[in-house]
Amino acid sequence: MSVQVVDLKSLIDVAIYSIKDLEKLSGIKAHTLRIWEQRYGIITPKRTQTNIRYYEDKDLKLVLNIALLNRNGIKISKIAKMTHEEIAEKVGAISEINFEYGTQLDALTISMIEMDEYKFDRIVSTNIQQIGFERTMLEIIYPFLDKLSLLWLTGSINPVQENFISYLIRQKLIVAIDKEPLLAEGHKKFIIFLPEGERQELSLLFMHYLLKSRKNRVVYLGQEISISDLKDAYDIHKPEFIFTMITETFAKEPVQTYVDRLAETFPDCHLLFSGYQVVVQPVTPQENTSILKSLDQTLAFLDLLENQN
Repeated sequence: MSVQVVDLKSLIDVAIYSIKDLEKLSGIKAHTLRIWEQRYGIITPKRTQTNIRYYEDKDLKLVLNIALLNRNGIKISKIAKMTHEEIAEKVGAISEINFEYGTQLDALTISMIEMDEYKFDRIVSTNIQQIGFERTMLEIIYPFLDKLSLLWLTGSINPVQENFISYLIRQKLIVAIDKEPLLAEGHKKFIIFLPEGERQELSLLFMHYLLKSRKNRVVYLGQEISISDLKDAYDIHKPEFIFTMITETFAKEPVQTYVDRLAETFPDCHLLFSGYQVVVQPVTPQENTSILKSLDQTLAFLDLLENQN
């Protein structure tokens, strides 16, 4: 097996991956990847002048496709004889008929790495047709976002890929929200927002969908909302509930202080808090506040509320 040697300086503007990156992204152990290299010549690593092994985008894409086929029962010896075009065609076919959790995550990861909108849309749209939008979000998109967070923290993906896939998910959420009818008086009203410094817009948009699909009225304020701006919106709409998420660490004040300020500012409203920070910190709820510690708790609360309508 030949190994190409290059100058590391020439790689500054090129995406490169270690074998550990390939392992994290594909789920195939580094030891197994090395065996595939040696026995079947499926991928060939390059080396820098200081003898550091690395892989390029085309290697990563190929490994992701091979991993998906292998997990769906196709032997590596057979895959090694297939052309790249045959591999891609087979991956597309399997993604459309196999709704097993791991296969769908693999397929979404491939669409993100390749920045392939068509492939992403085909996967998500097929799932929506088969199991509905809410289940697609809960069973496919949310686990994928968890994987995305891990890959981002470990540096295995770049901001461009993350932004690309986040935008596509955001578009799907907006379309689903828009399909739900606007309701007149007689239904419970929510104001939902993110505090200053929060960026979890996809989660807030999904909450918007969950509320509307359960026949609630929603006033969506979005990100970077101050308490004074929230007060202005409250005075206009007088909602029964205010929902927010606190995931990032507050720089200006403790989370408990923020929760208490909202409770005092809106004494006649039920305040709902979710997000990492209100779970890991010892936040004490006030009489008019509730802490939703997980997505399951949030869904249970909304379903209980729906039954009361």
